[in-house]
Amino acid sequence: MSVGEMLAATVPMARTLNLDFLETSPEKAVVAMPDQSDYHNHVGGPHAGAMFTLGESASGAIVLAAFGDQLARAVPLAVRAEIAYRKLAMGDVTATATLGRPAHEVVAELDAGQRPEFPVTVEIRRADGAVTGEMTVVWTLRPNG
Repeated sequence: MSVGEMLAATVPMARTLNLDFLETSPEKAVVAMPDQSDYHNHVGGPHAGAMFTLGESASGAIVLAAFGDQLARAVPLAVRAEIAYRKLAMGDVTATATLGRPAHEVVAELDAGQRPEFPVTVEIRRADGAVTGEMTVVWTLRPNG
């Protein structure tokens, strides 16, 4: 099962918004949300909450891709998030997430008995390539036990 399939199977909001996990690797996650009138705002574009969910889902996809081999000993959890809506988003939108710290540094902190935190940055773009939103989600790997 791919990371995208796993998220769609375990996170109901990803299914609700019909998110499409286009790329999920430890280096980059790309998630698309189709234009859906049920999730529009008052100006006919994707609702801010839907865009937040898209960005958070992209961040979760890269976290699982980068740290999936750590799931036996730690649970990935979002700690906090910030989003900036830059331009009007209309139509289909795509979120691209990247890790803000090298994965090996995060795992080294986990190995040292710490609870590492690390940022994931996300750009949300509309079909013409314009950046409509920027998001940072800070994640942690909470050790089991």
